[in-house]
Amino acid sequence: MRSLRVLVACEFSGTVRNAFLARGHDAWSCDLLPSEDGSNRHIRGDARDLLHDGWDLLMVAHPPCTRLCNSGVRWLTKPPKDKTLDQMRAELDEGAALFSTFWNAPIERICIENPIMHSHAKERIVGYEKPAQIVQPWWFGEPQFKATGLYLKRLPPLVATDKLTPPASGTAEHKNWSKVHRASPGPNRGHERSRFFPGLADAMADQWGGHAVVVEMLARAA
Repeated sequence: MRSLRVLVACEFSGTVRNAFLARGHDAWSCDLLPSEDGSNRHIRGDARDLLHDGWDLLMVAHPPCTRLCNSGVRWLTKPPKDKTLDQMRAELDEGAALFSTFWNAPIERICIENPIMHSHAKERIVGYEKPAQIVQPWWFGEPQFKATGLYLKRLPPLVATDKLTPPASGTAEHKNWSKVHRASPGPNRGHERSRFFPGLADAMADQWGGHAVVVEMLARAA
């Protein structure tokens, strides 16, 4: 099987990169932060500078989305104490521009993981399309709640691999499954909440890595 050149942007943990590496693909992660696992398969810098380097698949694991997602729309009319309204709108424009650059990258297959956006973000995205699907970690054997929007270009929706049964609301187990949303405030809260789930990363590497290779083989045989 031909290996794919895979760029995993906005990832410092290496979870998605390592899933593709384990399946024989030429995968690299890129982030402004250093690689958490010390891998030499990590490029520290701005992933936008790498988009013309001949990748087969672009995975944007978790772009900065605070100003794009529905949960943050309230700050656009009443900013937090340490920000002005102009600063909030500037950050919205920057976030939308970053998403647009990735979404319109010259790469055959693209997946951007991002929460559901509010209307102000959507109207700023060049070529915006709604997410192809919303997945949950518990579809892939991870006992966690975190609705994850997948914006896809020339990739099929993921198929659940190991669906769990969510616990009843109000139980201690349900609270444990919700720990991503219940994370305590602090300087590392954003990083911890943005971590990718290994079960989801494995499904991406298995299904999309294999799909891309099969599509190329069929195209050559046609």
